[in-house]
Amino acid sequence: MKRFLLLGLALTAPARSQGTPRASNMDLVGYNDLQARSAYQPVIQKQGTRWIAYIGHHGGEQMNTLTGKMEPNGTSIVDVTDPRKPVYLAHIPGEPKDRTGEAGGASMVRVCSGNDLPHGGKDKFYMLRSYGNTAHEMWDVTDPAKPDRLNVIVKGLEDTHKSWWECDTGIAYLVSGVYGWRTTRMAQIYDLSDPAKPVFIRNFGLPGQQPGAKGPAPGGLHGAVSTGPKGNRVYFAFDNSRDGVIEIVDRQKLLTGPPEPTDENLRSPVITRVDLPADMGAHNLLPMLRMPLSEFAKQRDGKVKDFLVMIGETVANECQENRQMLRIFDISSETKPVGVSTWTVPEDSGNFCTAGGRFGMHSSNENLTPVYYNRVVFVAHFNAGVRALDVRDPYRIKEIGYYIPAVTEKTDQRCTGQGANQRCKTAIQTNNVEVDDHGYIYAVDRANTGMHILELTGAARQAADFSKAQR
Repeated sequence: MKRFLLLGLALTAPARSQGTPRASNMDLVGYNDLQARSAYQPVIQKQGTRWIAYIGHHGGEQMNTLTGKMEPNGTSIVDVTDPRKPVYLAHIPGEPKDRTGEAGGASMVRVCSGNDLPHGGKDKFYMLRSYGNTAHEMWDVTDPAKPDRLNVIVKGLEDTHKSWWECDTGIAYLVSGVYGWRTTRMAQIYDLSDPAKPVFIRNFGLPGQQPGAKGPAPGGLHGAVSTGPKGNRVYFAFDNSRDGVIEIVDRQKLLTGPPEPTDENLRSPVITRVDLPADMGAHNLLPMLRMPLSEFAKQRDGKVKDFLVMIGETVANECQENRQMLRIFDISSETKPVGVSTWTVPEDSGNFCTAGGRFGMHSSNENLTPVYYNRVVFVAHFNAGVRALDVRDPYRIKEIGYYIPAVTEKTDQRCTGQGANQRCKTAIQTNNVEVDDHGYIYAVDRANTGMHILELTGAARQAADFSKAQR
């Protein structure tokens, strides 16, 4: 089925030295260098009167300044109760394997309160994390300065990635590489409603990925997002940078259907599948459901619609591939999704292809706080920093702010070419972005630059609803 995508561009930053931050309608509130570790997934959890940031890291090795010891990159825990003065509380070492890129570390992290989990401990907090490429672990982080490992949920894997955990039910969708499957990334679904007693439910992936299948295997799962039992949908994104696949899945059928990974059983819970062109990847998805559309307020029909934001991941430095962008699909008719808009930072607004490192999309915020939900989406755009997008009209995406941090002495170089043709440049690589229920924005850097805590300013704040921010 053909899908027509409209390109929406916005005014962005002029070119300047990367030694100076560049910003519009977004100010720096606080900063932590995260011990110069390459950062991936941040989540921010309210714990009593405190707000704690948990940050997953890619492989590598740095000095833990709290202990004076060199440690493989793992998980940073930072108190951001006062976002202007974040305090580094603890580092949990990750997998030391190879100690580079995605081959080690502990890149993925999720946190739930025991008061929300059906069988969690009262007033306790639990952290689910990947352990390099080989395992998923559960930690007690009730005292975030003294994390305690509860158990290893599953080990002996060949890969891990961007997992999802429903705090109200405990159901977790773990991205894993199970030996015997024909892909290194598929979903292992667990009941973690009692974090101390994991219960395996089933393995799940695309037909052709399961053991014994024939023909080419589709690209691996990158991540999932669930609306829980109330929404009864799970959105799966496969193949992050090319030949992407989106699946919209009936959650109840997924959890209760026959678990044997036959083609029939893997297709049974799927409501719709979108196979994307070779130049489009599916890194992560963000549902925007029951959106009121002011443009159609006087229409009899179509005043409220459902949309799905898809982000592809750019993986090559200095524009040596198709650029990955943000795309919005109208999924009001779930079996007939239609692309309605596309957005990217214009390259010539900062000469980003020659600035060094990756230029293109990587991820969006995933916390659906009412401050921003269905109003503003924040995206990490590597050397173009973090961008704030007004999505209240999904057909006409509008950039309303950005922040491109300055490089520091700890920012790592990014290279292209080999041997005598190799060239390396120091560049910001804003990798992931998240928001908290106050409305603060957290941007973390792949090139060891740390975590920047930001806030919307000026006219951009009018797009959000700060009356719903937690006090």
